[in-house]
Amino acid sequence: MRRSSVWRILAVLSAVLMGLLFATTAITARGTTLRAGPETRLLGLIDDLQGRTDQQSRTLGDLQDETAAALARAEDLDAGAAIGRAVAELGAASAGLTAMQGPGVTITLDDAPREAGGELPAGSRPDDLIIHQSDLQAVVNALWAAGVDAVTIMGERIVATSAVLCVGNTLLLQGRTYSPPFRIDAIGAPDEINSALEQSSGVALLTQAVRSFGLEFSVQAQTDLVLPAYDGPLTLRYADAA
Repeated sequence: MRRSSVWRILAVLSAVLMGLLFATTAITARGTTLRAGPETRLLGLIDDLQGRTDQQSRTLGDLQDETAAALARAEDLDAGAAIGRAVAELGAASAGLTAMQGPGVTITLDDAPREAGGELPAGSRPDDLIIHQSDLQAVVNALWAAGVDAVTIMGERIVATSAVLCVGNTLLLQGRTYSPPFRIDAIGAPDEINSALEQSSGVALLTQAVRSFGLEFSVQAQTDLVLPAYDGPLTLRYADAA
């Protein structure tokens, strides 16, 4: 074989080998430069992470703004709820559903003592010598007129649905029975209470019976009374239109 033919064959093989090398390089690089070392690829990852971090920061800022707005709305709701609670507590106190403490008076009502041998005083009847339902009601009505904050009879808190009933000289109050002497406690200004008692026509009749038949009716000022909350049912069973 001549030397020129050998060189042509070698040239073709070289071209084929170069083509294979370029193809292998292109596949390996996949569109990137093979000279980019680990540092260059790490910088790319850092840039990608930085972009994600920036996006997350923006998302966090948006969420913080939404949280602040929600908290502001919650504060407004809390303020409204606080007002509602205050109103409810005030209503509960006026309705007798909370215990109360303060200055006031203790009023004692009792039947007249019988004479020796059970004889009635001259000119009196048995009904004249006992405390009646009307006497208790007159006193309680005068207390409310004086603007007292709370009233109890025999330790029972009096509320709007309370009914004072007497059978003979026995008091029936909120499902319980009591015998005299009857104790009434009220929280309020003692001077105003005394003034209201003096102006009550019902209490005036009681005072007359006290003078005539010896019933007991006493009012004592108190510096510190503690009256319990009402703990009975609040169902109104009967009502009459005025």
